[in-house]
Amino acid sequence: MFTTIQPHELNENNHLLGQIFKLRKKVFVDQLGWDVPVHGDQEYDTYDQLNANYVVWCSDDRKKLYGCVRLMPTTGPTLLHDVFGDTHSNNPDLIHEEVWEGTRMCVDEEFIRQDFPDMPSGKSFSLLFLALCEVALSHGIKRMVSNFEPCMSRIYRRAGLNYVLHGKAGGYGLRPVCCASFSANLETLVAMRKKIGVDLPLYLAPMTAKTMVATAAIETAA
Repeated sequence: MFTTIQPHELNENNHLLGQIFKLRKKVFVDQLGWDVPVHGDQEYDTYDQLNANYVVWCSDDRKKLYGCVRLMPTTGPTLLHDVFGDTHSNNPDLIHEEVWEGTRMCVDEEFIRQDFPDMPSGKSFSLLFLALCEVALSHGIKRMVSNFEPCMSRIYRRAGLNYVLHGKAGGYGLRPVCCASFSANLETLVAMRKKIGVDLPLYLAPMTAKTMVATAAIETAA
């Protein structure tokens, strides 16, 4: 299932949150060699402690994690502005309560092969992108923005995402880092579902679907 973990739900989802940090360490540190904070077998940073939200793909019993992405409102601290400002020339249009940052997107390819053996290679990221769009629509987010290496552009295209490239810059590692965003609207959702071949919603919004953006706005004002 595809669900969200919002700041007020962190305590009741400690086990799943631990799996998120372990998967991130496995992917970004062990496999990709990123220079990011490591705490034992987990990877998490300052932004995870700032009322982060998470889109989660997990088993129905929440015991097995297949993929995740972290969401942060751009009106507060973000990697987008604190670290990667040069990739979008510190664009002020990317600071708005309806513009959110997505970071640390990753999937557990081993678990996916075990439980979804017929899933084509690469489709897992497309499904996570689709769920991300549905979450944004459900929570009043109008635009999602992220930083990524150029090779990730093919994953965006594979998911049917028509993104806007805001710029790119070097100096962050071996390869340049790009900044791009996409509109979270029905047109984008329809295009993605057609490209991926999914007709039904992946994310079933809870009764509190609007609280994510509203809570973030209150916390930012405070």
